[in-house]
Amino acid sequence: MQDADKGQAASLEGEGLRIGIVQARFNAPVTNQLAQSCLAELESLGVNPKDIKHVTVPGALEVAIVLNAMADSEDYDALIALGCIIRGETYHFELVANESGAGVTRVALDHEVPIANAILTVENEAQAWARAEDKGRDAARVAVEMANLMEELL
Repeated sequence: MQDADKGQAASLEGEGLRIGIVQARFNAPVTNQLAQSCLAELESLGVNPKDIKHVTVPGALEVAIVLNAMADSEDYDALIALGCIIRGETYHFELVANESGAGVTRVALDHEVPIANAILTVENEAQAWARAEDKGRDAARVAVEMANLMEELL
């Protein structure tokens, strides 16, 4: 929910963290905005740009396999999934939204690596634009917070 009370974040210190970002290119103007705000927020949280690996894939369904490869490498403290799925006239929207979300979750659980899921699932382009900047920034904050929490727990 947009403008929801998200509570008080735990540690948002990004110094020394290694972050992987997988961005879907489908609906590129929106996903580029997601990426831009995400990268800016990571830098503001102290993540060194040299410690960020940002790759692109064709669409949301391809995000999980690259996240899986990144998780397999064990080179990252957290991962971020960026994409934008806009409802069309067919069932394809539900398929892509459900399967991309399930894939991201499966990678996180299988590898015990935090993944901030910022794959937007919206009714129209206006909703996508209304969320892109905030969700990109939120994804960065979630990744940093969860990387720190997992480090503390393990």
